[in-house]
Amino acid sequence: MTTATHVTGLTCVVCAKTYSPDEVDYVCPDHGDEGILDVGYNYEAVASNLTKKALEADRDQTMWRYRAVLPIAPDAPVPPLTVGGTPLYDAPRLAGAVGVGGLWVKDEGRQPTASLKDRASAMAVVKAQERGASIVTTASTGNAAAALSGLAASVGQANVIFVPASAPEAKIAQLLAYGSTVALVDGSYTDAFELCMAAAAEYGWYNRNTGYNPYMTEGKKTVALEIYEQLGWEAPDAIFVSVGDGSIIGGVHKGAKDALALGLVDHTPRIFGIQAAGSDFLVQAYEGGEDVLTKPPIAANTVADSISADLPRDRVKAMAAVRDTGGAYLRVSDDEILAAIPTLARGSGVFAEPAGAAAYAGVVKAVDRNLIDSHDKVVVIATGSGLKDVASAMKAVGATGTTPMRVAPTLDSLREALANN
Repeated sequence: MTTATHVTGLTCVVCAKTYSPDEVDYVCPDHGDEGILDVGYNYEAVASNLTKKALEADRDQTMWRYRAVLPIAPDAPVPPLTVGGTPLYDAPRLAGAVGVGGLWVKDEGRQPTASLKDRASAMAVVKAQERGASIVTTASTGNAAAALSGLAASVGQANVIFVPASAPEAKIAQLLAYGSTVALVDGSYTDAFELCMAAAAEYGWYNRNTGYNPYMTEGKKTVALEIYEQLGWEAPDAIFVSVGDGSIIGGVHKGAKDALALGLVDHTPRIFGIQAAGSDFLVQAYEGGEDVLTKPPIAANTVADSISADLPRDRVKAMAAVRDTGGAYLRVSDDEILAAIPTLARGSGVFAEPAGAAAYAGVVKAVDRNLIDSHDKVVVIATGSGLKDVASAMKAVGATGTTPMRVAPTLDSLREALANN
């Protein structure tokens, strides 16, 4: 197996034992599925290749511009779809509305399959082909599934996807359009995850699952590196990200640690994890000082399907992201999440699905609780496009009283409608 030049090993987040990449496939043998691994790098060696000057000269604007600090070989082929390089929008009206020094929105809805999960799935496809896998599999509430489906289609990689039968129709449509083998599971995300895990073990499929495959964090961390670079390597004071399984926030934290270790930034932002009130496992653990490894699952139920998780699979990294940076976990209601969709869209032009809008709702909550100061510069990661869940978007705008005018094809009808609007 070809390995990345600068990877030093994979360290268990439970026992801190380190393995070489050739020793383990996914998790620490001593801790089974809970023994999630963290990829380590020789930062001194990476720093000689990954410099601000080198990045300025690099015409590749995708996530692969950070290849020197990714767990792939320098010459590893990557999928042809443009993953990464998503815009970071300055949103001064939103900053003024909530009362912060500056607010930027990272629009991950601009990815090939319209969510941040493309970053992880691009990595999964590279690692799967590195191993010569015949089939790649994942379980998902929709976005990770669509991401793997699309990235796999771009290179002709066979894949099997497990999603709850309750997933939004738009997300299921993506899977079928890409030609994936789709299993709609009559049950929760946890049921889909467990079935996928069992199938991967039974058939020897390459397992892309978040909170199990250590390389998924490495793909997702590139969003943080992009944010810092787009801000001129001036790290913001805080980053807000919605949390379900915990892999994205873990990736944001890993990117922050990489950037600091490489001397690209001079501080690490506080990371705020935002969960729906109906799927608040990590908020409960944070508030109660509970051990996330022993805390039992909850019964998750939220309109934000992308962050609905009974038991966050990457919960150790997810909790560390907040505790290590002095951030916090906050819960927001479904009503607050839905209200944030049109607010975010009208204040920045970014149309986010419920999970993405939840991060902005979290900023409002943090300001109300005096966790963010008026001079702070914050970044909101909008993790997926609003087109992923049109039904929720329509419900959200309906609550604002915004409805279309119905007119006859005449100017008189239009004048009357405008006068009454």
